[in-house]
Amino acid sequence: MFANFIIRPYFDSEFTLNEFIEASKFAVQVVSDCLERSDFKALEGLVEKDAISTLKTAVSKLSVSQRQMLSINKEDIFYAFPYQVGVMFDESDKRWVEITMCYHVLRGLKRMQETGDIPPISLGVQPEYQDKIFILNYRFIREFTKGVEDSWQVNIVNHFQPHSIKK
Repeated sequence: MFANFIIRPYFDSEFTLNEFIEASKFAVQVVSDCLERSDFKALEGLVEKDAISTLKTAVSKLSVSQRQMLSINKEDIFYAFPYQVGVMFDESDKRWVEITMCYHVLRGLKRMQETGDIPPISLGVQPEYQDKIFILNYRFIREFTKGVEDSWQVNIVNHFQPHSIKK
């Protein structure tokens, strides 16, 4: 609804949510691969500078095995949706749009589909799948101030495994 009534008429007449979601999945793949390799230089232009600094600190605290779990293949994302869309203005008439995306990932899904091994609907409660399920939240921001040419950048990255959350 936000895309049709806010973004397209007031900010970007060519914006479509489906194209944004597909492009954002590719961004997740690129960013997560760079994080796994600790290649923060490659994130410049894709991720905001402050976010890169925060990610450097966070990734440096991860073990090797935890870092290896960061890389996500976009084909393993089985559900993606915008969680929140926000429009911001400041006193100097600058304008930004932020879109927080949520992704549900099953590591190895693409391989499973290729071999015809389709996971069950109840995969979240099945022990053999719990280590393969990830939830990701990426927030994208773009400046839409008149006269400014900008592109979408990531400013927040969050990966977690639901089964690892202490109840």
